[in-house]
Amino acid sequence: MAIQQRKFILSVLKTGLRLRNRLRPSQQRAIIRQEKVLGKLMAQAMDTQLGKEYQFESILKKDHFVEEFQRIVPLVDYSGMYPWWQKAFKGEKEVCWPGQVPFFALSSGTSEDASKFIPVTKEMVKAIKRGGIKQTLALLRTPQGREALTHQTLMIGGSTDLEWNGVNFSGDLSGITTGNLPFWFRPMSVPPPEIRAQKNWPEKIDEIVRNAKDWNVGVVTGTCSWIQIIMERIIEHYQVKSIHDIWPNFQVLVHGGVMIDPFKKKFEEMFSREVLYFDTYMASEGFFAYQATPQSTGMRLLTGNQIFFEFVPFDSENFSEDGALLPQAKAITLNDVEPFVEYALVISTCSGAWRYLIGDVVKFVSHSKFDIKIVGRTKHYLSICGEHLSMENMARAVRDASKFFNASLPEFTVAGVPDGSLFAHHWFVACEENIDSSSLMEKIDEVLCSINDDYRVERKNAIKNLKINVVHPDLFIDWLASQGKSGAQVKFPKVLKKYQYESFLNFLKENQAIH
Repeated sequence: MAIQQRKFILSVLKTGLRLRNRLRPSQQRAIIRQEKVLGKLMAQAMDTQLGKEYQFESILKKDHFVEEFQRIVPLVDYSGMYPWWQKAFKGEKEVCWPGQVPFFALSSGTSEDASKFIPVTKEMVKAIKRGGIKQTLALLRTPQGREALTHQTLMIGGSTDLEWNGVNFSGDLSGITTGNLPFWFRPMSVPPPEIRAQKNWPEKIDEIVRNAKDWNVGVVTGTCSWIQIIMERIIEHYQVKSIHDIWPNFQVLVHGGVMIDPFKKKFEEMFSREVLYFDTYMASEGFFAYQATPQSTGMRLLTGNQIFFEFVPFDSENFSEDGALLPQAKAITLNDVEPFVEYALVISTCSGAWRYLIGDVVKFVSHSKFDIKIVGRTKHYLSICGEHLSMENMARAVRDASKFFNASLPEFTVAGVPDGSLFAHHWFVACEENIDSSSLMEKIDEVLCSINDDYRVERKNAIKNLKINVVHPDLFIDWLASQGKSGAQVKFPKVLKKYQYESFLNFLKENQAIH
């Protein structure tokens, strides 16, 4: 091990010399920190089944062990990690990470039928706590954040009553992490344990609403859609004009999972004082990034928190039209990323994920800091004829339409469908207000043409028809529930696959929302 450590230190020093003239000191430190993270992860896992399969011990002896790691260990998606993780789920030890995996996070995602089981080790629980502390420190740097944190924090998450299969526990990641809150934070958080453990999601919402008046909430955390629903229910239940009539000290909203832009108008209608928004990037696989200041346009990548990041340029050389990773795909490290280029995110973690493509697409939005923004999913791009619409493109168009019509449009989805010998896009947009659907579609189309050259070209040649249905926001939630997907971490797919499109269309017709 002494030889390996010397080789590792030498490699890190060489990296520091290579970076000295090209990058800022903060960037150099982040890149060196990332190499240290990978070295430590591999050293810990080299005696596991996967570590022996891919010769981690031998790789660590190389001067350029990162490049060797990338050469030998393949890029994989969930199907590639599944055989390894299934062994751990059944109780095998030393599979992808030392010891036995105590938790598995259930991730239904937005495009898969079956639930995914993502391993969560004790080391990862600690890493997630450290990420949470980083976000909390960011809040403390603002006067509103300091004041808000002296009051209670409402955590809208999954049930802490986890399933036990005889060898490990499984459930929502939010339920796993909430059940492992630091002892010093528990008295300051709500709801209380008996409500957190509630598995029936509608009943859990009812209990939060019934108890809301007894809490002194300063911070709310969760996904935007469920925060909105719960706040609307509270305002309606107590017949008040604003959520601040119930929680006068509420000043900070910490959100994640979906883009907040479509929800801001509705939130502002429910607030009677200024509220700071902080974005977080926490997935079932770990805590990746946090928003350092309210003014930041991106989230600061956590480069020293037991996760090694790689980035695959999201282009035709690396991905197929339907977002599948191509055999020749290559990943780069933090050393080679460029601002405003879209990358599919790849991680290796202390939970036993190795070169795992999680499905998110990000871009760096800062030249001086490694700040990222989530712009979509590898499988959630709409490109039936080369229009290459990203989730960010679509969210931007809906956001601009919301401002133009001064209407809240908190949710949307779109499907690409055949239209004779050509193609059509069928949009579904949530809105409670009266809005002319044709004008709305024209505005969305106008914005998309202005920001996406490929879309503008295909609108002239292949996408001859655009359809739109404006429906009540509750129908999006109700359809998810009909699919057995309810809970704090469930998100509506932005791009509908054929079977999802047919199911949602039939659901809306059955509920007489469309004809």
